Amino acid sequence: MRIAFVADIRSPIARGWIEPFIEAGHAVHIISTFPGEPLEGLASFTEIPVAFAGAGRGAASGSRAPGGARAIGLRSALRHWLGPLTLPGARRRLLQHLSRLDLDLLHALRIPFEGMLAAAVAGRVPLVLSVWGNDFTLHAVSSPGMAALTRQALKRADALCADCARDLRLARLWGLPETSPTLVLPGGGGVDRAIFRPEAPSGWAPGARVRAILGDLPPDAPVVINPRGFRGYVRNDTFFRAVPMILQAVPETHFLCVGMQGEAQAERWLPRIPTPEQLHLLPQLKREELADLYRRAQVAVSPSEHDGTPNTFLEAIACGCFPVVGDLESLREWVKHGVNGALIDPGDPRELAMAVILGLQDGELRRRAAEMNQAQIESRAERRWTFEQAQAFYARVLGFAGKGS
Repeated sequence: MRIAFVADIRSPIARGWIEPFIEAGHAVHIISTFPGEPLEGLASFTEIPVAFAGAGRGAASGSRAPGGARAIGLRSALRHWLGPLTLPGARRRLLQHLSRLDLDLLHALRIPFEGMLAAAVAGRVPLVLSVWGNDFTLHAVSSPGMAALTRQALKRADALCADCARDLRLARLWGLPETSPTLVLPGGGGVDRAIFRPEAPSGWAPGARVRAILGDLPPDAPVVINPRGFRGYVRNDTFFRAVPMILQAVPETHFLCVGMQGEAQAERWLPRIPTPEQLHLLPQLKREELADLYRRAQVAVSPSEHDGTPNTFLEAIACGCFPVVGDLESLREWVKHGVNGALIDPGDPRELAMAVILGLQDGELRRRAAEMNQAQIESRAERRWTFEQAQAFYARVLGFAGKGS
């Protein structure tokens, strides 16, 4: 197939979805809405920044941004209210670029602003949209312009991929035609079991950075990992307020806080922690490094208020962590409270603390949860299976589009 992806090339989720199509020999073109480094093996790569993304060279989508959650919120508000004004010029560039390509399919990897941009070419080539966890619950309702553009994109789409069943229901409410094919798959292309597994692969040796992190942990210390970094919809304030309560019950616990190194907002919490040396503020990490830390941790925490099915959640449970996550409809598709994880109010520190304490102290619960979660990963999220499902879905969309022409 000849496929063009409209995507944020910096995003690990986008790259995880696209890479298997390159590896399988499809002719893959990328139109990136942010400046970034192209993948190897592409048929073509171009940048069409939108919503002030031209100023965003650097950190990957969703990673730590200077200023913490408040600054992230201000930047998001700016994009939500003024970003739509940048679309007309970007659409002209997209149409001009696509006129030079011979394509079978165009896939926009999330609605704001990639799907909003790609909607301009609907009817010229079959258009697939991907929805990532916050497209409807956070972005679409953020301003009248974002709501209108979300509806427009969905009405023009030939098909939709989502990372949770909830978003299929919401997509219909926002205007996706009832006849449009849909698919639920992990947005990042699935979990790579060669990396994310309970036991390290044969011959696997942690890198120097991970060895240094693990060297700061007593061999038998309980470990809790928070892999989410700073995002406007993740309640890290709840997490930090819960830490003293967890330490009161399990004093030897250490906390690994990924993507929080150098964040003033995180460092302000250190004096409030009874033993601040047990709270480790870490930089952004590579996938292999995260896998090593997940394997060392007993509990993974994600106190988010908006989410679909986060990659960090899938990767953590793939490595055997007991998940403590926000009680969201999308995550209830994976977690049964008290059975294979805990669903908590992301604004309640005590509830989060009690769930973490239970996960740390009840080894049998962790064992049963890990067994159930391994089965879920294998049947619903393994990378090769996910790719095969996505590839078949594209073929179905092309057949569907042909019948409608």
